[in-house]
Amino acid sequence: MAKTQGAAAQPGKSGQHSKGTPLQATDILVDRADPAVAVVTINRPAKKNCMTLAMWQRLGEAFEELGRDDAVRVIILTGAGGSFCSGADISEFHLVRDTVEQATHYEHVVDFCSRAIEGSPKATIAAIEGFCVGGGFGLAQCCDFRVARDGASFGIPAARLGLVYNTIECRNLMALVGITKAKEILFTGERFDAAEAVRIGFADRLTEGPAVDAARAFAARMSGNAPLTIAGCKVVLGAILRAADREEEASILAAMDRAIASEDYKEGRKAFAEKRPPRFKGR
Repeated sequence: MAKTQGAAAQPGKSGQHSKGTPLQATDILVDRADPAVAVVTINRPAKKNCMTLAMWQRLGEAFEELGRDDAVRVIILTGAGGSFCSGADISEFHLVRDTVEQATHYEHVVDFCSRAIEGSPKATIAAIEGFCVGGGFGLAQCCDFRVARDGASFGIPAARLGLVYNTIECRNLMALVGITKAKEILFTGERFDAAEAVRIGFADRLTEGPAVDAARAFAARMSGNAPLTIAGCKVVLGAILRAADREEEASILAAMDRAIASEDYKEGRKAFAEKRPPRFKGR
């Protein structure tokens, strides 16, 4: 599992970005109406939910906070106003991404956010409508699953801006669509629709109705299952994806041991014998 703690991974706290666009309290919303399924909404609809530097930081913090909450089983990431996320807010680049030093800091903050989502011990679902491009595309591929509404638009315009995507983003893209399709998406910068996103393996599900509703329905299939199993499987699968299963063997074994020694394992066996749904607690 990707690490999200430590000074290197956590560049700063919300509100400490003096040069960029100030963070508004409503920019990143967390809905806990269902204690088991948290919905995180990027809420800047007037700008198609493009991300400021402060928003990247706050979004990562929100995922870390939810990852530590035992009651949360699934996290849905979505956008307000009919769009998922149109990427980074380029209008502030002259303030926060103008020099090599600023660009390095910016990438550290984006990496922190990406690792917080990718490394969450919870199952994560991107509920996608409208624009899912650039940095928004990167956010979606950090999630475990992607539900796309018909009419959504996908793409990475890096080749049209003169940018190079980092290792995390390229690795995740390759894992989903393969090397040749990843090159096509990156080299052409062209957009594609939701049906194509499903066809090439970027999106898992296509829906005609609200993406959040479809994501909630999918979340219900996982929210009652053993949290330690889901967290442990993410550790194992993440290590395999990074070709680091040998280097991370200690973490993998620890996840397996934690599950076998847990109250949930005992509850699962008991519930199976009694032919009833298990009541897992995540410990």
